[in-house]
Amino acid sequence: MKMFMDIPKDVSFIIDELYSHGYEAYAVGGCVRDCILNREPGDWDITTSARPYEVKEIFKRTIDTGIAHGTVTVMLGKNGYEVTTYRVDGAYEDSRHPKSVSFTASLEEDLKRRDFTINAMAYNHRRGLVDIFDGIGDIQRKVIRCVGNPEERFDEDALRILRAVRFSAQLGFEIEDETAAAITKKARSLENISAERIQAELVKLLVSDHPDYIHKAWALGITKVIMPEYDRIVGVAQHTPNHIYTVDVHTLKALKNIEADAILRLTMLIHDFGKPEVKKTKPDGRDIFYRHPEVSAKLAGQILKRLKFDNYTLEHVVRLVQWHGLKYNADEIDVRKALNRVGRDIFNDFLKVQTADVSAKNPAVIDGKLKLLEEKKHIYHQIIDENQCFEIKALAVNGKDLIQAGIAPGPLLGAVLERLLEMVIEDQSLNVKETLLELAVRVKDDDTIFDEKEAFFRK
Repeated sequence: MKMFMDIPKDVSFIIDELYSHGYEAYAVGGCVRDCILNREPGDWDITTSARPYEVKEIFKRTIDTGIAHGTVTVMLGKNGYEVTTYRVDGAYEDSRHPKSVSFTASLEEDLKRRDFTINAMAYNHRRGLVDIFDGIGDIQRKVIRCVGNPEERFDEDALRILRAVRFSAQLGFEIEDETAAAITKKARSLENISAERIQAELVKLLVSDHPDYIHKAWALGITKVIMPEYDRIVGVAQHTPNHIYTVDVHTLKALKNIEADAILRLTMLIHDFGKPEVKKTKPDGRDIFYRHPEVSAKLAGQILKRLKFDNYTLEHVVRLVQWHGLKYNADEIDVRKALNRVGRDIFNDFLKVQTADVSAKNPAVIDGKLKLLEEKKHIYHQIIDENQCFEIKALAVNGKDLIQAGIAPGPLLGAVLERLLEMVIEDQSLNVKETLLELAVRVKDDDTIFDEKEAFFRK
């Protein structure tokens, strides 16, 4: 199909150089798809009839990225472009990698081995678009369809099962019937895929324009393998004044209510995973989910460890899930208490999470709850702008000051600092060094000092 695509100068240069030495070359795969969709390609891959050693002879600077599989990275300035020889894959034995590859002179043979029709198109200015499997037709029809036999494609690489849903979410496309049927049949083979690769695809799905397509993954049997905790919330009723949706429907709405950030979307996905475990129904038919945030936070830690997320993401998601249901009043004392418990570092995200959660509840209660949240946000910003004290490091005294005042280092010292902070959270005027030192001497002999913190924050 003769058409024109505006491809980068570096890509045109590499293709032209390969042609000038007697070889074919094309931009291929996702970059071609994205150009047709008027999306900015994340990278540009090139396929060629030249063998890897021939590519290395043509270009001055190359890196042997995956030379055994035909890939050489050509460096032009600071930019690298993967150039891969036309190839045919051998037998797959691990649901992910071919045991061997053989090079071919046929572009068609190379395109046959690719996953979906929308990713099996090639382009250069000489020939135009090469679209053997009607990828452009599937783009127009907005469908994800495997190249050739879908079961064979998924046997070759099981990660393609999750990639199908991910592309569906990113593009807003439906999955073609035969491809969907093969996904359901082969979903269990995702057990052979590394946690890191599952994680990468899951995050791309969640930060897409359609994070709620995680439910498609459930319908196709994928979450049963990669995240069975999601399956447990599907269809769980919530008979409470605040909810009219099942837990899964509420979760999907909450996912769509928050910005496309991995930590925030993971938080909204997991925030109610603990509800099935703690659900109890009162005699009057009302459901209660006591301490579900704590149970959900525990599950968040287990899930993110299992999927090999980095410690920063894990720690932030667990904390946001743990505190997402925190109840506090719209006054300075309560907001200072909340800041102390949740942590200043994640409080902005905590407010976003609470807003997304509220916006997915019973429409009859949303406006009132959002108005209350706006009042809390205003107070929070006021507290920050005024440098009010809500954490120990902002106290006018420190541990060294208390030691000099005669309080021995150890648990008592920490307990006194905590008690002083509680007093200052209640009354900011107490945050004066001399006043706090006097109070410290007084409270150190209080027998209840080790028992008061939880009671204080429950007030």
